Amino acid sequence: MPLEQLLELQVVTSPSRFAQAIADAPSAVVVLTAQDIRDHGWRTLGDALASLPGLYVTNDRNYSYLGARGFLRPGDYDSRFLLLIDGMRTNDAVYDQAMVGTDGLLDMDLVQRIEYVPGPGSAVYGANALFGVINVITRTGSSKTGTQVAVAGAGFGEKRVRVTHGWHGQNGADAVLSASAYTRRGQDLYFPEYDTPDQNHGVARGLDYDRSHSLYAKGTYGGWTVSAAYVARTKGIPTGSFGAVFDTPNYTRDTQSFVRAGYAGELAPDLGAMVHAFWGRADYFGIGSYPDDAGLPRASGDGDHAAWYGAGAQLTWSGLPSQKIVAGLDVQRNRRRDQFNYDFPYSVQLDDHRADARAGLFIEDEVQLAPGWILNAGLRYDWDDTTGANTNPRVALIWHANASDTAKLIYGTAYRAPNAYELYYAFPGEGGQLANPALHAEHISTRELILEHRYGDPGFARLALFRYSTRDLIAQQTLDDGMLQFLNTDHATANGAELSIERQVGNGLRLRASHSWQRVRDSGGAALVNSPQRLFKLNAAMPLLGYRARLAGEIQCMSARRTENAMTGGYCVTNATLGSIRLAQHTDLSFSVYNLFDARYADPAGPAFRQEALMRQSRTLALKLVGGF
Repeated sequence: MPLEQLLELQVVTSPSRFAQAIADAPSAVVVLTAQDIRDHGWRTLGDALASLPGLYVTNDRNYSYLGARGFLRPGDYDSRFLLLIDGMRTNDAVYDQAMVGTDGLLDMDLVQRIEYVPGPGSAVYGANALFGVINVITRTGSSKTGTQVAVAGAGFGEKRVRVTHGWHGQNGADAVLSASAYTRRGQDLYFPEYDTPDQNHGVARGLDYDRSHSLYAKGTYGGWTVSAAYVARTKGIPTGSFGAVFDTPNYTRDTQSFVRAGYAGELAPDLGAMVHAFWGRADYFGIGSYPDDAGLPRASGDGDHAAWYGAGAQLTWSGLPSQKIVAGLDVQRNRRRDQFNYDFPYSVQLDDHRADARAGLFIEDEVQLAPGWILNAGLRYDWDDTTGANTNPRVALIWHANASDTAKLIYGTAYRAPNAYELYYAFPGEGGQLANPALHAEHISTRELILEHRYGDPGFARLALFRYSTRDLIAQQTLDDGMLQFLNTDHATANGAELSIERQVGNGLRLRASHSWQRVRDSGGAALVNSPQRLFKLNAAMPLLGYRARLAGEIQCMSARRTENAMTGGYCVTNATLGSIRLAQHTDLSFSVYNLFDARYADPAGPAFRQEALMRQSRTLALKLVGGF
């Protein structure tokens, strides 16, 4: 579809929890489509998000972590982003983690679109929406009618398989069922920090493996939707993190699942309603070898059990002239926030059991003040057992100067309550961690000016100027005795600009480019750890062979970043995909090369690691075959 038509069709629901055009949204919202995912061969949600303005993804050979506009704090498990699937919160109840790597709940082939809303979202979503809201909207059975099988192979022993069946009835009923599996042998890795004869000269052999499997189901009829998902992943840890004995078989296993049922419909001509209920569970278990008091390795198990349930309801009223009002309630009971740690033979080091609850009330009003002028104002009151009451507003003044030009002036605040891991986790001994139940919530206030222009090539350009002010940010710190602890650190501010352009050239060449500049400093004027000053992204896709194939490429560049005690160098990494090669009816082949020029680059590691920085993945080749029946 031509870009001009795509821009006209882009109606989003994530910024305000009701449908509105991107030009009317109180944010610099960005949309990625299923076509973008296919074109670039993105295998995880983190791969897709890394292509967006202001976002960057790091990896410590266990989890992937998402940063925004210069903020990615050490020890943060993506708890400053709110991850939604079809509008439902999926952050777990112990770490508040948004899983964006191979531990994610969804196979990327099941994603219809991704809506990313940068900036604070607590005015409508509550806790965790500090730096942005990610809403992953899944495919329907009608988009995958029949049975589809996908198989893929890549370097370092990577194999993937997916089976999906979609069905759509004449009465409007719709269903999709899918199962996926993934395995990767990984590569042997060298860490100079462990280069001694008794540590295999710094080489971790066969410890970078990754295995997962997942299930997904969704059914709709009328206004009703029922969905469920499950994922289990086991990841080898080759880095010797948290004081583990190097080159020993350490690993983590994560599982997560949810069930959701909801209804959306019209109660009256001008009154829409939505209700839903959900249940979720997440379990983590890690096992490894750690030195005892005599320096000898001992086996230790570590983990958590999280279980939660909740419900939400909202009403959307458009009965007043030039006005739309949405109001709602969200409640959640975290039934289990349990954490444990023990040594073998069985000796308990930690056995902590917690439960809590949270609730929020919100109201938002979109008013057409005059021709071309929109005021969007929202306010939310949240309460939780940990931090008590929090109130967060968002106000946006939007001016459509003409059919092509829009200006948005936005002010908003957000908060994040400390999670159970930061509050209560304690592990004795060298490299251990102290609990800190005195932690309080971190807060952010933002001011943003957004200028948007549509031009007739067709194309779209956006300039966003922003200032973030944060206080009481929570970060993992190393104490004088070598122990780790989460502390409320001092204030930090960010000033920056993002320029992004999207356009279509000729018969089908689509270009997306962005350049981000941000300057993030603490109250003493020092740059934050893992905070790049510049980001550059370029994505291009074009048809080949009379639209029987597509060639896509992307370049992602990042400037140097501070580590705990040094700096990592800047880098550019290039990926390319030749896809949608039609071999037969309903059968397509794609070929991808990730890190095409084999760039050597690393991410800051944080205080839980002996390494200052951890090398990222070298060049990887992948082949994927998709067939339908």
